Amino acid sequence: MRASLEIIDVASGETRVVLQSDRHIEAPNWTPDGSALLVNAEGALYQVDLVEPALVPVDTGWHQTLNNDHGLSPDGRLLAFCDKTDTAASCIYTLPRDGGPPRRITPLLPSWFHGFSPDGTRLTYACVRAGQFAIATCALDGSDERLLITSPHHYDGPDYTPDGGWIWFNSDRGGGMHLWRIRADGRDPEQMTFGASVDWFAHPSPDGRAVCYLAYAPGTEGHPAGCEVELRLMPVAGGTPRTLLAFHGGQGSLNVPSWAPDGGRFAFVRYARHETGARAPTASGTARRPHRRK
Repeated sequence: MRASLEIIDVASGETRVVLQSDRHIEAPNWTPDGSALLVNAEGALYQVDLVEPALVPVDTGWHQTLNNDHGLSPDGRLLAFCDKTDTAASCIYTLPRDGGPPRRITPLLPSWFHGFSPDGTRLTYACVRAGQFAIATCALDGSDERLLITSPHHYDGPDYTPDGGWIWFNSDRGGGMHLWRIRADGRDPEQMTFGASVDWFAHPSPDGRAVCYLAYAPGTEGHPAGCEVELRLMPVAGGTPRTLLAFHGGQGSLNVPSWAPDGGRFAFVRYARHETGARAPTASGTARRPHRRK
């Protein structure tokens, strides 16, 4: 076993193994009907049925170098993904789930998809513009790009709250890498975590009450794979987080929205320990330096 695709129950903390594979699978999304998960592996996308789990290829046309930034629209009719088969850097595309060719969305590069607005009319993504990282949104056709926040710091992992009012993200603009939120129109950026851990990929729950995220040990550079990490849960209004699970993972475990539609579970990927990984998060440590995505 190289990777284990799992589901955790938030109330009980119990985990269920959906599928284990000797391939490096990453970044689970749920289908809106809750029947299956989407993951990527080795440049391609796969759907995994929860009743009869297997890696079933998703046709993405000529795009064969996908990364782990992908997701479905709220109505399930549109798939967004990132690829650089035809470009020099990551570009966002969408693909109709009922058939049709992929459509390029972002004219500017690089751009890393992370989520749809709850009404399905906009995308949110991390990007680099004029040499600086930013959190951005755009219309479904790629028009009306809005840079909500940008500076010489790192920005990543944007995800909407279910009411569409806020976008959560992670950034080192306050020193260490922590979770932040900003109003969907770009007002009122607010830091939401303050501990010594290195916090990535905040995902608000469908009921709007909580946020799950991935916590690395203090001093971790970037969001590497093969580390001792924690899945944490915190109130959406802020407050003390609680650890749901400590496990071996990191990059690929929780990159994109992974809550079940019922709001009681979310999916993640656990990786086998082939060698000693980084230490688990603790209450003390040093801040990290800015990380540049590939």
